[in-house]
Amino acid sequence: MDLSFQAALAGSYKSSLQRIRILSEDWVHRQVYCPSCGHIDMGRYGNNRPVADFFCHHCDEDYELKSQSKTFGAKMVDGAYRTMMDRLKGSSNPNLLLLHYDPRGLSVQNLLVIPKYFFVPEIIEERKPLSPFARRAGWVGCNISLQGIPQAGRIFLIRDRIIEPKDEVLARWQKTLFLRDQRDVRAKGWLLGVMRCIENIKKSTFTIEELYQFENELKMIYPSNRHIREKIRQKLQILRDKGYLHFLGKGTYRLVPTNVR
Repeated sequence: MDLSFQAALAGSYKSSLQRIRILSEDWVHRQVYCPSCGHIDMGRYGNNRPVADFFCHHCDEDYELKSQSKTFGAKMVDGAYRTMMDRLKGSSNPNLLLLHYDPRGLSVQNLLVIPKYFFVPEIIEERKPLSPFARRAGWVGCNISLQGIPQAGRIFLIRDRIIEPKDEVLARWQKTLFLRDQRDVRAKGWLLGVMRCIENIKKSTFTIEELYQFENELKMIYPSNRHIREKIRQKLQILRDKGYLHFLGKGTYRLVPTNVR
């Protein structure tokens, strides 16, 4: 995989945003395989496509590309809040490719994908409406809270200019594919919240008592729920049944390692 953009393609564009869009989309089209199935021929949608930028000819997964010269932080600015919330309720939400590039060398530093089934209302933040004096007065945008997404949902293809093995990328995608079948968005939000708390324990083997330490954190997200511990136990059972965790007995669990194809 060549990490360099083809700089000559953007020579006629004056806007830096237009240049980067042309260069990054061309690079993804030429270099990136589908992280869902591994197919190497990623198709491109036309510029009039409202959401997605790319699609896989083999498995029909859609991808939206976001590129920037800074590393992606805790939050990412996105489009209209209501549009995003409507997308979460339907099936039109694409997977998200996040590309961090070097503006001087015009090359890729990091590339990761967040599967669409990791997007839930809890990580979408409503922004303040634009002022009455703005061109789009009253328009309400949103932020995506990337810190609300478990590490399991941030699958790197390139990390610090090091290309991750393709079989590991595909295995990481498969490991959380069970989330796609969780039709109840609120129930899935709970499941992702518990997954994030498990990761914050920072141990592959943990006890349910250690997980209970995050009870107040989950209460802040779900203030009307008075049965936090019961919910934690319920989600642990689902994660066990889906092969994400092993139950070792006596309130002890272990994360199942990613199976490389």
